[in-house]
Amino acid sequence: MVAATVEQSSCGPLHGKEPSDGKQNEPIIRHTAEMLHVETSMKTPAIKTTALCALALGVSFTSVHAGLITTDNFGSGGNAFSIQFAAVGNAGNANDAGAGGGSYSSPYGGVSYDYRMGVVEVSQDWITKATNLGMSNVTAGAWSTNRPAANMTWYEAAAFVNWLNTSKGHQAAYQLNGTNTALTLWTSGQAWQAGGENRYRHKDAYYFLPNENEWYKAAYHKNDGVTANYWDYATGSNSIPTAVASGTTAGTAVYNGVAGSPADANLAGGLSAYGTMGQNGNVWEWNESAFDGINDSSSEDRAFRGGGWLNSESSSCAPRPASASSRRAGTSLWVSVLRVLRVSLNPRQHCLGSV
Repeated sequence: MVAATVEQSSCGPLHGKEPSDGKQNEPIIRHTAEMLHVETSMKTPAIKTTALCALALGVSFTSVHAGLITTDNFGSGGNAFSIQFAAVGNAGNANDAGAGGGSYSSPYGGVSYDYRMGVVEVSQDWITKATNLGMSNVTAGAWSTNRPAANMTWYEAAAFVNWLNTSKGHQAAYQLNGTNTALTLWTSGQAWQAGGENRYRHKDAYYFLPNENEWYKAAYHKNDGVTANYWDYATGSNSIPTAVASGTTAGTAVYNGVAGSPADANLAGGLSAYGTMGQNGNVWEWNESAFDGINDSSSEDRAFRGGGWLNSESSSCAPRPASASSRRAGTSLWVSVLRVLRVSLNPRQHCLGSV
């Protein structure tokens, strides 16, 4: 939930974004949350990426997040898998104006509705199982099992989200062609309208790639009410995260080249204030958003965020004005993954307390 500067730092201000094109050969990945949203390293301003957030299988979360995590199940038999979602409330909060006591600010984070964000980055295991159950034209494969799913284009990330929707009988979120290589905009009557018209996303879908504001809020907002208070890092702190190869210790993140590859999606460091993992470091994540933030052209570059395991603190943890990035939607990002976002604004759909 991939940045153009994937191989920079992994824990600098994570609120930025920066444009880029061509292929990226640096390894970073993230998951989707009902609406896949990703941002560069921590608050890096120059890089954005969307990622699918999924649950961490077999992971237990601290009591502070107990009751805020829900689980959705997909598939069956040997191809069954589950995705955990963290509730992101405090609807109507303002953008990050630097009021959180830290060093950074960024014009992102304000969201007018409640939603649920994938706790972890989408794993290769989920992609493999969805493919076994009929999903087509989605490739990844840089790593296996519970490692993040990488080598995915934005279209492939969107296709996985579509599969999550249609496998449960919901409307597909994105209008893709048969080979998952192009997007057609929805009409205004079909398009998502909450928080402003979004012609990439269908209003009746259930799972999405997170847009930049959704991704940013889940990563940095302090979860202290309808406020404009944000942490500098996606670990619920203004202190630079401790770089680790793997684990779930509070205040840690997978970055700075401590390991030679990303950690398992459910072992990607400490949690944000809302209970998401790995939004700083591990792998870059695709965001749903076009680089200019207005989803009104299918040909625009897409944003990615979060940073990767090889990146430094300035790239993985910096605020957005400095490290958010973009890339062409058809470009495969070796180090990028997605995170899933889940939102239900339709009264016919169950929202599990999310809205």
